Amino acid sequence: MDWFEKIKGFYDKGLWSDAQVAKAVEKGKITAEEYKLITGKEKN
Repeated sequence: MDWFEKIKGFYDKGLWSDAQVAKAVEKGKITAEEYKLITGKEKN
C-alpha cells in the first residue's frame, strides 16, 4: 500500500488535518519529509 498517496489524498480533500498527518509520521507510515510534501510545513 502506498501510504503517502493515500494520506496525501485525504489531506488534499480536507479529510485529514496536519495533526492526523503528523500521527502517521509517528506511526511510521510516512516520513517527516513526506509530511512536508503533503502539508508544506516542517514537522515539529
